[in-house]
Amino acid sequence: MEKILIVGATGQTGKRVIEILNNSKSFEPVAMIRDEEQKEEFDDMDVKWVLADLENEVDHALKGIDKIIFAAGSGGSTGDDKTLAVDQEGAIKMINAAKKAKIKKFIMLSSMGADDPSQYKKLESYLAAKKRADEYLIESGVPYTIVRPGTLNDDLGLAKVKLAEKLNEKGEISRDDVAFILAMSLADPLVNNKTFEALEGDKPIKASLIELSR
Repeated sequence: MEKILIVGATGQTGKRVIEILNNSKSFEPVAMIRDEEQKEEFDDMDVKWVLADLENEVDHALKGIDKIIFAAGSGGSTGDDKTLAVDQEGAIKMINAAKKAKIKKFIMLSSMGADDPSQYKKLESYLAAKKRADEYLIESGVPYTIVRPGTLNDDLGLAKVKLAEKLNEKGEISRDDVAFILAMSLADPLVNNKTFEALEGDKPIKASLIELSR
């Protein structure tokens, strides 16, 4: 089984990814946590964890890891300093560590609008940080998938989506469905070195990913 480091494992989307991978026969999740107080939740799930903070050293967290899902983020709701520290510099630090560790695939949870942050004034600094991290990943040489969902909601996932490199529309998608997109993107050769947007839709997730991979 491939070991998958989940960065942002304690976040709402990260937790969903952990649950999905914990029931997988192909992937074993490893939760990256910032302090030991967070370990109990993962111990209860029988999920391995590693202690690391995006604002400090992270290289040790990648020991024995095959692939990474980066689901950490400020969500644009915190100050610019935190946004830069996590969404940009934290992501760049993890990408550098991934390159050094020869990680097989780096899956980035980005955001719709990261291609043109100036169109979203309220979230411009957050999206600019996401854009820089996305560009850094693309240029890094590390095999990647970048997922840019629309507005996230807590609705029950229906496993039906609309995916495209550019959808040219706004909308929502459930965290459940985004977590499944991230988890399914681990499979090779699905969506290798692809950047795409995601909204709720009417096509099954796997079929949509296969179509994008062609």
